[in-house]
Amino acid sequence: MTTTVTSPVGATPDTLLLMTPGPTRVPERVLAAGGAPMIHHRTPAFSRALVSVVEGLRPLYGTRSADVLPIHTTGRGALEAAITNLFSPGDEIVSCCNGKFGEMWAELAGSYGLVAHRVCTDWSRGVEPDEVEQALRDHPRARAVTIAHSDTSTGVQNDVAAVLALTRSRGILGMVDCISALGGIPFSFDEWGADVVVTASQKCLMASPGLAFVAVSERAWAAYESARLTRNYWDFGPVRTNLARSQPETPGTAPVHTFLQLAESLTMIHEEGLRAVFARHEAMARRVRQRASTLGFGPLFPDLGRWSPTMTALRTPKGVDPKLLRQHLVQRGILVA
Repeated sequence: MTTTVTSPVGATPDTLLLMTPGPTRVPERVLAAGGAPMIHHRTPAFSRALVSVVEGLRPLYGTRSADVLPIHTTGRGALEAAITNLFSPGDEIVSCCNGKFGEMWAELAGSYGLVAHRVCTDWSRGVEPDEVEQALRDHPRARAVTIAHSDTSTGVQNDVAAVLALTRSRGILGMVDCISALGGIPFSFDEWGADVVVTASQKCLMASPGLAFVAVSERAWAAYESARLTRNYWDFGPVRTNLARSQPETPGTAPVHTFLQLAESLTMIHEEGLRAVFARHEAMARRVRQRASTLGFGPLFPDLGRWSPTMTALRTPKGVDPKLLRQHLVQRGILVA
């Protein structure tokens, strides 16, 4: 992030250097934009912010064709909303579960009466496309594959493009959790043939928590038409309809200041340029891993294959208590998870 935060010894919560996986630090420029006087969510001023955010997200998603829907919830809520909008009780899916957040979509699906076939359950490795392909052969009724792009529990970056090639070739839904990745790792919704991609406001997008987005393909909309799970507040249809109005708006009361923050943070991202943003994340992650290794730290899982450039999961050196380490970092003004 571009914000400078003072972090003296004995720092208070107001001065802590926030280095958790999320929420992340919010740049002063973004905080100032979100501190504007309250505006009503049925006004041209809010519509301008809404359109700015949706259009600003399109290049990050890598899409010109998909609908980008704002969902008034957290990232986890948007993952759940994707289940309720696109499936019926008894539907089968294949879930890549090589981390806590890969597992989350399978758990949510199960809670709604879907059958989630778990694959790639070894948290120490990235998703193996061959294993996903075999699962699709074993479960020919599967209607979707779910996968996390970057899983914060392990620090992995999964090969989403390879998995989406499998779903596209079979005409089933490819669903991606990009909550800790979008805006920090390149994504190509149109080129890769994605169908549902979820992100949220509080990580690479550099804003406050509480707002999520779902990019939805036409194939996913076809699934929406036949889905029979109950949906109401998170119904994608009214969101799409309200965005298409001459004065775009959201179905319910919007978190207007979060939208104002995101309009500013996306402006900052595009001012820097996506290539530069992605290169900066890669360089910073590489530097963290290299410098941490000189202090005796190592990757939490050294055999992942590809590490996420948006967050780093480290294993402490032998004999170092992680809890005490975190406490000492707080005393020095740094908060980690």
